[in-house]
Amino acid sequence: MTEFSSFAVHVPDADLEPDPLDPAQIVAGTPEVSGTVLWESPDGTQIRGIWQITPGVVTDTEANELFVVVSGRATIDVEGGSTFDVGPGDACVLRAGDRTTWTVHETLRKAYHITLS
Repeated sequence: MTEFSSFAVHVPDADLEPDPLDPAQIVAGTPEVSGTVLWESPDGTQIRGIWQITPGVVTDTEANELFVVVSGRATIDVEGGSTFDVGPGDACVLRAGDRTTWTVHETLRKAYHITLS
């Protein structure tokens, strides 16, 4: 198992790298995505990071994820399920396989933990 040191990151100011969307995911606007992986388990099943998206409407198929919104606002519509309005301080849990539509009202930044298995 790979060792790592404990650390802290100021999420609002963290540097992010562009992570282009698949054009098929864009429903409206010109949203841009960026992010950074802070830690990944040696087997690749656990990922922790920071993700950001600018205003627009996009679709996605979710992983098993817990995230906390640091800034911005969005409405997340889960196909066949609930609709969530999220903003700063909100925690959200998404199930693997959920098909979602994100309407991003203000550039949204979140800290996340994803479990892939």
